[in-house]
Amino acid sequence: MAARAQFHVLAVDDSLIDRKLIERLLKTSSYQVTAVDSGSKALEFLGIHEDEENNEASIPSVSPNDDDDDDHQDVDISLIITDYCMPEMTGYDLLRKIKESKSLKDIPVVIMSSDNIPSRINRCLEEGAEEFFLKPVQVSDVNKLKSHLLKGKAKESQPNINKRNIMEELFSPDRTITNYGGLEKV
Repeated sequence: MAARAQFHVLAVDDSLIDRKLIERLLKTSSYQVTAVDSGSKALEFLGIHEDEENNEASIPSVSPNDDDDDDHQDVDISLIITDYCMPEMTGYDLLRKIKESKSLKDIPVVIMSSDNIPSRINRCLEEGAEEFFLKPVQVSDVNKLKSHLLKGKAKESQPNINKRNIMEELFSPDRTITNYGGLEKV
């Protein structure tokens, strides 16, 4: 794997074997991977503590982390992939908490499960999951992640681009001249 991976994926699965499999598939595809074994550890890594989940001040700003010191205060997660069936907190519960967070809601979430239950799949997709993979996860599934990662990056930067475009349009010399009597540029 390259020293600097372009995308950082948080993998959440209570099964050690499944967690190692998804971690290996992602690393083989040059993703930086952080793997945890529960929804609550994922929330902790993201800076949301269950007892403080309604307090937005407890959520860190999202910025690149070049250190590999497991410090979750400066975390830049591009995508979260989580198992659906886990004790204490399901992948669906984790998805809902992420989508309810003002600072994390634009991070794409992918759910995976060994159970092919259409109502479960639909519920996750309706709640905001980008994709639902059936286990075991395959290389072809991992290849589908790139489009979601790029979409997540576009969502992050879109508000700033729109604001900048509006400001440029409002304060462009052409607009100012046009607004003041239609004078031509010399």
